[in-house]
Amino acid sequence: MNAHALLDSNTHRALRVRTDASADLGDAVMTALAMPTEFRQVQAHYPIVFRRDLTTGSFSALALFGFETGENLFLADGRWDAAFRPLAHRVTPFLIGAAAAADGAAQVHIDLAHPRVTMAADGSGIALFDVDGRPTPLLESIAQDLGDLDGAYKNSMGFFAALERHDLLEPFTLEVPLADGSKHSLVGFHIIAEDRLRSLDASDLGALHADDHLMPIFMAMASISQFSALVSRRNARLAHG
Repeated sequence: MNAHALLDSNTHRALRVRTDASADLGDAVMTALAMPTEFRQVQAHYPIVFRRDLTTGSFSALALFGFETGENLFLADGRWDAAFRPLAHRVTPFLIGAAAAADGAAQVHIDLAHPRVTMAADGSGIALFDVDGRPTPLLESIAQDLGDLDGAYKNSMGFFAALERHDLLEPFTLEVPLADGSKHSLVGFHIIAEDRLRSLDASDLGALHADDHLMPIFMAMASISQFSALVSRRNARLAHG
């Protein structure tokens, strides 16, 4: 159960947040939201896939960490085994909240029930405020990330609208060959439809480029090469039990 609260230096002066990685800290996840503005960094480590929300009908982009619910093949001995994590995952357990006034700045909220949040007397985790109530470098970094994430999310609407307008997403199924001879099927996601992208005329391609959509499209296409590395991670886990 969530317990979201507006972060306050008086009320939450003693809070600390753990920054290591483990299943117990909420990192056992198959996917994380990925913003088009970070596709260049994401594609260097993870496949980028797209999923349609069955309720709203809208698409979102996801960095893929595993092949089934609860599987994260980038968790290794209390650390995240990749040099980059998507913003949406990196900011956990923090959230951005609406400003108190219409023209005010957005506010930092925190999920007090999240396993990363602690008030441990042994000093585990990193403090959010110093003894005088000033934000620590960790909290300043989180506030920057939240602002970047909020801006990237708002800007992504045009990107997904362009993908749908040009019919550039197609469903796909991946057969994952496992070291024990079995196969696992990955279904329910979409990828960029390369043939349809190639068929666009110069005017449409120019419009995508002018709107800064063409580069993230290419990055999403390039990310598909990461599937083989992800399969290798899965097979390595099977080999080591």
